[in-house]
Amino acid sequence: MDDSSKRDRIQRYRQVCRELGERCTAQRLVILEAVLELDNHPTADDVFSAVSTRLPTVAKPTVYRTLEHLARVGAITKACHPGNVARYDSRVDLHHHLVCLHCNQFVDFENETLDGLAIPDTSDMGFEVTDFRVQLRGICRSCQARAREGDSK
Repeated sequence: MDDSSKRDRIQRYRQVCRELGERCTAQRLVILEAVLELDNHPTADDVFSAVSTRLPTVAKPTVYRTLEHLARVGAITKACHPGNVARYDSRVDLHHHLVCLHCNQFVDFENETLDGLAIPDTSDMGFEVTDFRVQLRGICRSCQARAREGDSK
């Protein structure tokens, strides 16, 4: 993410905090900056490693709580893959993910057909859908190549 976009996102986060009456602490800002800079669907541990070089006194639970806060207020998104740790995404626009079942890599994927899926009415179940993301799971190119190399030996 370029510096201008990063500054805009941080400004938007500050505004959201003001609107919600939330504190916009230095720790929260550094953690948000780390997610925006990593830009690779980092785990909480990845973010902690990046943040701890800038803020050596930051505690791992603080990073975890802050990531959840940032996702809750819409500054970042959270992507989950069953059986694996949560990943955090700097992109908040509608997009989808390709998830490798071998290496757990997340790749952004855009598709107008998926974007236009009709969301079923779940109001009779007492559930209000506020967002949706599609995950297509399979095997990435690198893992397929490694498997082919292993088969040929």
